[in-house]
Amino acid sequence: LRPLLLLLYAILDILVVKLLCGAEFPARCRIGKGLRLPHGSNGIVLHGNAVIGDGVTLFHQVTLGMRDVEEPEAAPHVGSSVIIGAGAKILGRVTVGRDARIGANAVVIGDVPSHSTAVGVPARISSQRDGLKVVALPLLTTDRI
Repeated sequence: LRPLLLLLYAILDILVVKLLCGAEFPARCRIGKGLRLPHGSNGIVLHGNAVIGDGVTLFHQVTLGMRDVEEPEAAPHVGSSVIIGAGAKILGRVTVGRDARIGANAVVIGDVPSHSTAVGVPARISSQRDGLKVVALPLLTTDRI
């Protein structure tokens, strides 16, 4: 029965997820409860080793992927209650802490602490939330990739 179910999964993955939705959700990536996709799965790409916590929100065109061909198994780990804006890219062995926010089109190549907001290319921490208080941090000049 297992081989038949794997075949059915492979067919549905190609027909529904990849062709109709334009997304990649590999079976081996770990996704927590309550994943929210406010604009559907349009263009979302997940690395097979990606880990996504509970209550995460992914907007369209988000990539959780590989950064370096020499580390093909290195994948992002996203904590619970994280919001990732449209078009954001989180690449490589990166940890995004609980309740963090990633701005639209940000390119995250380093860890993001819990309760903080990362924006820009490459992404920088722009603010950190301490309870209800928001501490704004000056944005540093961005280095070119």
